Parts: sequence; C-alpha cells; structure tokens
Amino acid sequence: MERLRFDVFGRRIDVEATSGGRSAYLPGNDGKRRAANIVIPSGLDAHGIAQYLDDLFHEAATPERPKVRLL
Repeated sequence: MERLRFDVFGRRIDVEATSGGRSAYLPGNDGKRRAANIVIPSGLDAHGIAQYLDDLFHEAATPERPKVRLL
C-alpha cells in the first residue's frame, strides 16, 4: 500500500504506509499537507481503513455524504 485517499464526509484524508505503520495527512489547497493526528491500526486493508475512519468521524455524516469513500 502506498497512498490511499479517502473522502471522509467531505474532507479528504490521505493515508500512507510508513516504516512504523501508517500515517494520516490532511492535504491543503496549496499542495502542502499536515499530520491528521489519527492513529490508523495496522493490519487493515483499504476497506477496513474506510470503516475505521467512518467509525471515528460518523458525527460528520450528512444526507449528502453518508459514508466514507475511497478515492
């Protein structure tokens, strides 16, 4: 797994594999990114990460954006 991009109820979160597991980032409009301060459990595939992010941020769901999507 290199980099996965998710639409988390209208906000993009990128997840990258690192030597220590996985890191999550919030990309900015200027091309820069900052750490999302989210711990992603190891052993999850793309679907599992999407479900995990859905569980973490479910309060942000709206009728227009009811679930986390892999981009």
